[in-house]
Amino acid sequence: MVNALNISAVAPDPALFDLPWDLPLEDWPQEVVAALPRGISRHVVRFVKLSGSVLAVKEIADYAAKREYDLLKELANLSAPSVAPIAVVSGRRTAKGQPLDSALLTQHLRFSLPYRALFSYRLRPDMATRLLDALALLIVQMHLLGFYWGDVSLSNTLFRRDATEFAAYMVDAETGALHTKLSDGQREYDIELARTNVIGELMDLEAGSMLEEDLDPVAVGDLLVERYQQLWRALTEEETISADARWRLQDRINRLNGLGFDVAEMSMQTDPDGTTLHIRPQVVDAGHHSRRLFRLTGLDVQENQARRLLNDLDTYRVHSDQTDVDESFVAHDWLTHVFEPAVRSVPRDLRGKLELPQIYHEILEHRWFMSQRESRYVPLEEAVKSYIDTVLTHRRDESELILADTLQLPIQDDIQMG
Repeated sequence: MVNALNISAVAPDPALFDLPWDLPLEDWPQEVVAALPRGISRHVVRFVKLSGSVLAVKEIADYAAKREYDLLKELANLSAPSVAPIAVVSGRRTAKGQPLDSALLTQHLRFSLPYRALFSYRLRPDMATRLLDALALLIVQMHLLGFYWGDVSLSNTLFRRDATEFAAYMVDAETGALHTKLSDGQREYDIELARTNVIGELMDLEAGSMLEEDLDPVAVGDLLVERYQQLWRALTEEETISADARWRLQDRINRLNGLGFDVAEMSMQTDPDGTTLHIRPQVVDAGHHSRRLFRLTGLDVQENQARRLLNDLDTYRVHSDQTDVDESFVAHDWLTHVFEPAVRSVPRDLRGKLELPQIYHEILEHRWFMSQRESRYVPLEEAVKSYIDTVLTHRRDESELILADTLQLPIQDDIQMG
């Protein structure tokens, strides 16, 4: 029966055959399974360590597994904020020949956490709002790509720290469908499903005393819809300007850049008399700041991290009296003499606590708090040492957070560095 096993993989790895595919996923032995925090799923999900990576394995019907695998590949080609597909395994049977469901394997998103892990220490209201903003942005990004999710929820999302905010990633595309463009009705139905699911999930947390008392689940669900609609209008609505105020065209582009989007295509049309101009972004791509930072330094980071690092780069340019020097040369100088020495100062055994760009952001935050508290200029080297000794050493490891039971053990919210 082993010969009937079929594995379709994005990056073939012979080690895939070493996993116990003849056992139901819930019976996989502890030496195979990695004890990482899991969200709530309608299917059995386990994490495994394989060839130096951590993979998520979901047991699911064959048709659904292959469909989701193909859909995730399409989304990966579109650079969508979703987990990366690794393989789909079909033809599974027990040692006695009984058929088993297929398995979908995806790459575990390092430094990410499910929402229940983040809420398990009664997350502060402002932090909950940041998670909500991240989810609203994720939904907008997926809708811009023409992806109808069909089951938007906190459970189907993973969150990573992104400077002072969070970045959200889709982890379950089972109910989704990719279209050339979504209709308003599809978008509205998707966001209404999101509202309903989020309210239900927060009510569940509330029943388990995991939600702050002043957080109203219904109000939070309504806020999600409001944030989504605000962002969607800012990115897509048509604007009418007078022909002699064409500077407002660049102003619109600058506002979109400020939201973290580049304008790849703009529709512009004048009235017959030429007195007014109608403009509408046709194609907008998320990642304006991260692309700019990557172009300048080669650092591949998340959007808000990139925004913060670019601000530090701009400050360095002024303080080093290089405002008339080409930006690419200043960026290399900053990378070599500021960023890299700071992150290299972090002991190797502490580097798995957070992503290095996040560590650098928190060093800058810690430096600001020190300067305010002590009313003096604090050199970066001093701030790095203080941050390592008083903050990072005591942080949990978010690279591979090991929990015996995610729903039972508290995870302290420790994003403040003061």
